[in-house]
Amino acid sequence: MAQRLTGVLHAYPVQSTHAHAKILNLDTSGASTIPGVVRVITAADIPGVNDQGAKHDEPMLPVDEVMFYGQPVAWVLGENLEAAKAGAGAVKVDYEPLDSLITIREAIAAESFHGIRPTIDKGDVAGAFADATHLFEGDFEFSGQEHFYLETQNSLALVDESGQMFIHCSTQHPTETQAIVSHVLGIPAHEVTVQVLRMGGGFGGKETQSHGYAAVAALGAVLTGRPVRVRLDRTLDMTMTGKRHGFYATWKIGFDAQGKILALDASLTADGGWSLDLSEPVLTRAMCHIDNGYWVPNIRVHGRIAKCHKTSQTAFRGFGGPQGMLVMEDILGRVAPKLGIEARELRRRNFYTQGQDTPYYQPVRHPERLEVAWQQVLESAEITQREAQINEFNARNENTKRALALTPVKFGISFNLTAFNQGGALVLVYKDGSVLVNHGGTEMGQGLHTKMLQVAATTLGVPLSKVRNAPTRTDKVPNTSATAASSGSDINGGAVKDACEQIQTRLAQIAAGKFGVHAHEVRFGNGRISALGKSQELSWEEVVREAYFQRIQLSAAGFYRTEGLHWDLGRMSGCPFKYFAYGAAASEVEVSRFDGSYTLRRVDIVHDVGDSLSPLVDLGQIEGGFVQGTGWLTLEDLRWDTSDGPGRGRVATQAASTYKIPSFSEMPEIFNVSLLDKAHEDGAVYGSKAVGEPPLMLAFSVREALRQAVAAFGPDGCSVELASPATPEAVFWAIESVREHGQVREKTQ
Repeated sequence: MAQRLTGVLHAYPVQSTHAHAKILNLDTSGASTIPGVVRVITAADIPGVNDQGAKHDEPMLPVDEVMFYGQPVAWVLGENLEAAKAGAGAVKVDYEPLDSLITIREAIAAESFHGIRPTIDKGDVAGAFADATHLFEGDFEFSGQEHFYLETQNSLALVDESGQMFIHCSTQHPTETQAIVSHVLGIPAHEVTVQVLRMGGGFGGKETQSHGYAAVAALGAVLTGRPVRVRLDRTLDMTMTGKRHGFYATWKIGFDAQGKILALDASLTADGGWSLDLSEPVLTRAMCHIDNGYWVPNIRVHGRIAKCHKTSQTAFRGFGGPQGMLVMEDILGRVAPKLGIEARELRRRNFYTQGQDTPYYQPVRHPERLEVAWQQVLESAEITQREAQINEFNARNENTKRALALTPVKFGISFNLTAFNQGGALVLVYKDGSVLVNHGGTEMGQGLHTKMLQVAATTLGVPLSKVRNAPTRTDKVPNTSATAASSGSDINGGAVKDACEQIQTRLAQIAAGKFGVHAHEVRFGNGRISALGKSQELSWEEVVREAYFQRIQLSAAGFYRTEGLHWDLGRMSGCPFKYFAYGAAASEVEVSRFDGSYTLRRVDIVHDVGDSLSPLVDLGQIEGGFVQGTGWLTLEDLRWDTSDGPGRGRVATQAASTYKIPSFSEMPEIFNVSLLDKAHEDGAVYGSKAVGEPPLMLAFSVREALRQAVAAFGPDGCSVELASPATPEAVFWAIESVREHGQVREKTQ
């Protein structure tokens, strides 16, 4: 796009070299001596509100204090990227270093928190603990995750001939990008248009994090009168943008004699980073998902957000749900050997059944689907036979062990904030019968546009070739929600369907007049229009043309709101989710004791997507989500410099050379994915269910398989504490721990 314009300037940041410091002096004069440098942008240049955050606690450019290592303190605009980069290097900043908190435990020790501190409290936890046959307690800290979308943060802004601000932006939330840009520039929203053609990946990292970069580009365009592009290289992106929240959890759990959960008391602390961003809704979703697929009749969960001096952590696929569910899966994996119950049996015994409700009092609909998916995996993956083969293999091999684990998923679908559960669309039918669809969702590779085309074609009864999707723009569909929370197909599909039904109703009146029947007897399909009891057919184009000549409107604005939602944040109770998506996965691993290296041998998944809008798209989402979850849990080791040296607070893993995401070599040789049959979801577009986020949590089965393989190196009944991510190093030290434990036990016997 930039190559189509003339005079495009490129922006490059001046980054903080301290995790926390006062800015004593900012000298930009050196940049002006660099050939090709056009302008340096500082906080003093912002005409409106100096804030890019969702909670108004995030200055776009700091005035007197930096809050994380790598924070931009100024932006240099150059004729090319090299000039801008050289100019940034010539800017001098004097700092007074201040104390910094880098780890979540440092923040907890310092009582450094921000935002809300919600509590879920249901039943009688103390009484249930008193009645429990078995009590266990522990803690668990686990890491965040880098989004590593293939396209980094990217915005191109220009002022058009009428003085309006136009921004091409790689964002999941064009409306919020529009709002942030408008208040940074001090102009009304109708003077800002944001367009999204597509993103090269998002995963939540472009839900809020893209706004500030769009605002920098827009401000630069206003100040210079030239188009401005902000495109981060990989290192800039990894050092400046937020990650998935790491968590620290403490817990106490009680079971009866049969291994049924009686009570859970847990505390979740999210690592929020320097500003709130979306940490509050991430935390509340984590708390609402700590039950996963298991009924906990008595439960108390406390939540809080640690304030640290590092990037402001943000949305990531699953949005807190994976973190809450991981706590429960870790608990069950650790205590199963202590209860003398197989881990998969302990999980199955505690599944939700009809009539039970969640810790926040929402009834769980269709819980039997979890049991059906679980049973389908057991049978299709031949679990019993393979477990016997694994036991034989382990008995023959001292230095290599295999294990097979099954884990379930129950994931709520809807935005935490009820107001976000709305969508809009604008559908245009042209005189030649072709159809143009505008909707509020954004395409980031997940296949949303494909599904919207299918919804429009199905509703209107025309071939897919008749329908085209327009770029997402704030001047076509206003006040949209982010494409997030797995709700893109639900809310935008509902809006597209509504718009198409309005047009179809008008066309049915035209056709009814031609056929001499009532409008409700008219049928649309395959580009033909017919009527009950009539042999005559009309073409789609014929009826559209007639509607035009009769001056019948051939466009419609559609709207959809998710019904039945209510949520009391203060009491942490209500019905925040339209429905639950269910799934089950079985993963088999092989582990070497010499270095902790492992192979994912086979994966079998059954997942509930309702009546799929597009089975191939959904299968791809399930596979991709599972692999990304496996990366978070086993490979992606996000590291920060916690030393007292000059690099304290720096992201140490800031490139593909030091941060490992899954590749083909990590894929299982056998990877079976099936969609759950007979899973129609009433009230959702064509009976479909969301599929973006839920499959990520199926990857718990890989981590639990690794835990069981490690246990196989120790004595029977060995409980394994496994770090997350369970890297080969972490697995090696876990193996060493259980082998040492086994030797000690033999001596005491």
